Amino acid sequence: MRFLTRNRLIGLGIAAILFAVDQAVKHFVVEVLELRTPGDHYPLLPFFDFTRTNNYGVSLGMFEATSMEMRWGLVAVTAAIALVVLVWMMREKQLGDILALSLILGGALGNIRDRFLYGYVIDFADFHIGSFRPFLIFNVADAAITIGVVILLARALFMREKPATEQDET
Repeated sequence: MRFLTRNRLIGLGIAAILFAVDQAVKHFVVEVLELRTPGDHYPLLPFFDFTRTNNYGVSLGMFEATSMEMRWGLVAVTAAIALVVLVWMMREKQLGDILALSLILGGALGNIRDRFLYGYVIDFADFHIGSFRPFLIFNVADAAITIGVVILLARALFMREKPATEQDET
C-alpha cells in the first residue's frame, strides 16, 4: 500500500470513529441520562456537567435556522463544507494535516446528522468555574472541529516549508 493511500485511509478511519463516538455519546446523554429537553441537567464534576441544549445555529449559535428552508439550507451548506474538507483531506500529503482534517470531517458529519434528523444539533458538555462559563455548551463533534482547526492553523503558522536553496536546485 502506498504511503499516501495509507495516510488517507487513516484519516478516513479517524473521521468515521469520531462520528461514531459523537453519536454514541449523544445517545448516552439523551437515552441513558435521560436529558431529553433543553435545560435538563446532570452534574458530573464540580467544573463539568451535562446540560442539554438544542443548537439551531452553526458555530457559536450564529446563523440560527428559524424556518424549514433555513434548516435545510444549513444542512446543504455544512454538507458542502464537509465535502470540501473531504476533498482537501484526500489531496493532502502530510499526516498531520490529514489528521486535523479528519477531526473536522468527523465532527462535521456528526453535527450534520443531528441537523438532518432533528433540525438542531444536540449539545451537552457544560464546562464551568462556579457560575462562570468560558465556553458555550458544546458536544464531541464541536470539540473535534475546534481541535482540528487549531492544529491546521498551528501547522500553517509553525510548519512552513523551507525555501529551496541553490544547493537543493543542483
